Amino acid sequence: MKKNFKCCSVLFAVGGILYGLTEILWRKYTHWSMIITGGICFAVLYKIFGFIGSCSVWIKCCVGSTVITFIEFFAGFLFNFRMKLSVWDYSDCRFNFCGQICLPYSILWGLLSLPVSWLCSIIKRKFRL
Repeated sequence: MKKNFKCCSVLFAVGGILYGLTEILWRKYTHWSMIITGGICFAVLYKIFGFIGSCSVWIKCCVGSTVITFIEFFAGFLFNFRMKLSVWDYSDCRFNFCGQICLPYSILWGLLSLPVSWLCSIIKRKFRL
């Protein structure tokens, strides 16, 4: 139990920091809620990629896209609708749903799943988390 908490905490921190930095490079800024969302996404994908490690890269991209989009929708509901933080709004993007998720970014999340999968395998191999 203690080891699992430590593992999840490390994965959460790695994912949150990396996503925050990625967003700063992409949009020139980030928000604390994105660090939380990125941390959750990375920890969840680490566990899932551990189960489907031998699957093709394309399956990992599809799974990653689906998982990140799902988490992003619920994060958007929490941070943007419930807490009224207005962190992001995809209303201007084509194929959006409630302004919280959209097809172009779902595709981007699938592509982002490639380096995430690679990083997860390195962490698993080197650190045995």
